[in-house]
Amino acid sequence: MARAGRIVADILESLKGMIRMGVTTKELDDYADSRIKAQGGTPAFKGYRGYPASICASINEQVVHGIPSQRRLKDGDIISIDLGVYYEGFYGDGALTLPVGPIAKEDAELIRITEEALYRGIGMAAEGNRLFDISDAIQRHVEGHGFSVVRLFVGHGIGRELHEEPQVPNYGSPGQGPRLREGMTLAIEPMVNAGSPEVRILDDGWTAVTADNRKSAHFEHTVVITGSGPRILTK
Repeated sequence: MARAGRIVADILESLKGMIRMGVTTKELDDYADSRIKAQGGTPAFKGYRGYPASICASINEQVVHGIPSQRRLKDGDIISIDLGVYYEGFYGDGALTLPVGPIAKEDAELIRITEEALYRGIGMAAEGNRLFDISDAIQRHVEGHGFSVVRLFVGHGIGRELHEEPQVPNYGSPGQGPRLREGMTLAIEPMVNAGSPEVRILDDGWTAVTADNRKSAHFEHTVVITGSGPRILTK
């Protein structure tokens, strides 16, 4: 899993340098697909339940599962890239949201708070804590800054399968849920909207967008719980 996570981290870092006006999301997908294979991995998303690409590329009001296309990025956009890798029997999964050129102050704040919320959640991924301690830390940070957490999509366990139990909501009451144990591996991934938490699915059957058409951000790490604290495998 650590190796799968390193591949995810490496490719997401490389994709940062490609984000600029005029680039298509299909170009980002082609690059990621080739880099995954060059490092001995397999794209985890491609073909998963019929999904047609190696990354999810979600722009502006798109929350998650945006399908790469010939759409070109433009200054002022924000783009969330979600990437999964299968390597020698195990999975890694990560995501980030990036600005395209200069962006609005609120959009920059949305990105900042979402990433901070991810690390607040990871900070609670400690042996002996409860699962919803992670959820509560994320929710409190997001809502404390005037944004909302998506309810329809959540984080998840990960390992020999891309999606395993338990689900990891980005909302909930502390002290609830399964006890966290050493060796558990979780994909923690706050999805945060500027406005309402409500989303809807487009006709392609995949792309989720905010119901009010305001922007959304998404960050994710694969984390293993150890006796000395959480270890991030996708950083």
